Amino acid sequence: MELKFPEGFWWGAATSGPQSEGRFEKEHANVFDYWYDIEPEAFHNQVGPNVASNFYNSYKEDIQLMKKVGLNSVRTSIQWTRLMDDLEEGTVNETNVRFYNQVIDEFIANGIRPVINLHHFDLPVELYHKYGGWTSKHVVDLFVKFAEKCFELFSDRVTDWFTFNEPMVIVEGEYLHQFHYPNLVDGKKAVQVAYNIQLASAKAIASFRKLNKRAEGKIGIILNLTPAYPASQSEGDLKASRFADLWLNQLFMNASTLGEFPKELVEVLTKDKVLWSATKEELAIIKEHTIDYLGVNFYHPHRVKAPDVSPDSLAVDWLPEKYFDEYQMPGRRMNVDKGWEIYPKAVYDIALNIRDNYHNIEWFISENGMGVSREERYLNEQGMIEDDYRIQFIQEHLYWLHKGMEEGSNCFGYHLWTPIDCWSWKNAYRNRYGFISTDIRTQKKTIKKSGYWFKEVSDNHAVQVSDTLKR
Repeated sequence: MELKFPEGFWWGAATSGPQSEGRFEKEHANVFDYWYDIEPEAFHNQVGPNVASNFYNSYKEDIQLMKKVGLNSVRTSIQWTRLMDDLEEGTVNETNVRFYNQVIDEFIANGIRPVINLHHFDLPVELYHKYGGWTSKHVVDLFVKFAEKCFELFSDRVTDWFTFNEPMVIVEGEYLHQFHYPNLVDGKKAVQVAYNIQLASAKAIASFRKLNKRAEGKIGIILNLTPAYPASQSEGDLKASRFADLWLNQLFMNASTLGEFPKELVEVLTKDKVLWSATKEELAIIKEHTIDYLGVNFYHPHRVKAPDVSPDSLAVDWLPEKYFDEYQMPGRRMNVDKGWEIYPKAVYDIALNIRDNYHNIEWFISENGMGVSREERYLNEQGMIEDDYRIQFIQEHLYWLHKGMEEGSNCFGYHLWTPIDCWSWKNAYRNRYGFISTDIRTQKKTIKKSGYWFKEVSDNHAVQVSDTLKR
């Protein structure tokens, strides 16, 4: 069966500055640079961000490879720690202004639409040490100053902007579940950080609309949406699913698209005495500066059940998981390398949710992908990685995306994570996601089978799928 997608559909991939560029010519350290410097053993095989995939030095060759795999759009990010000279004063580093100008121009020269994100987990560490990072509203205003510089410098050519990538990962990784520096467990701080990031996004959107140099320019946010499926239809499981959805999805989704936080979530956070500090003026900014369009990152669903212990009986600091437990559904399909469930139908559920509950806002899949370790296992005699598992993974997700689009969901693109195998935080290069492989010893880059396959998809705006993929 052939699934046709509209002309102008974004066929692309996503990466980020801190994961691809390396630390060359960078004046400031972000939280991951600093964490690697003080605790390299926390990172897989002690591989850090110093070189990453060397995009800073090889961007011309890398963009040529992206063109060869048919990408008509690529999302990356501008690093706060690279662009800015003085974080407080808002002055820029001219060497790195030149770098980002060259990257943008190179994308455009190769017929690739540059899609620019402003924050990809890479807070300047000095702002954490000096002010407490995203717990501080002063840092919110410094971020807006950085965003304004980006708009002033680049929006004459860049029409597609996003404020944050996966803000919930910042909240969970840094302040709840200890997988990102500073590895805290502090529910009240986590809730305040969530609010402050939403405020920062709205303030940056307000600045964009004042400064944008091109009328067709748009700005949005990128959210990792994970449908929270209940383990059963019991009252307890449904209640757990409801709260998990409020916390994991609706918190940022409602505020970004509708301009308000979910009332039910606010009531719970108020009852639990962890609600954020906010002013009427700030809430008005959030209300008045919603997004133009949305990026959706999807990798896996959540499956939840009622907690084994009553939330009110737990004598622990506040955690959202007091209201739900993770549920390991029997028989689920798994990516065993990453430990994530594979459930492509969730894309369809997300598509209809956006259609029905969020004014059918324009959106695209901004990340989707399959991380696989030791991909050299799949090298053929010609030296190409035969990643048929990745091709099937993409086909399955495109099948369900297409179905959602047929039923009226306003989706305009699909981006894989990632164009070229890149450095991935604590995991470093343990799992590979790209259309293009990277030898991290030599920085030699080679197109995988999925890259050649994706070129045909992009050229034809069509994907061939079989009936067996309807899962």
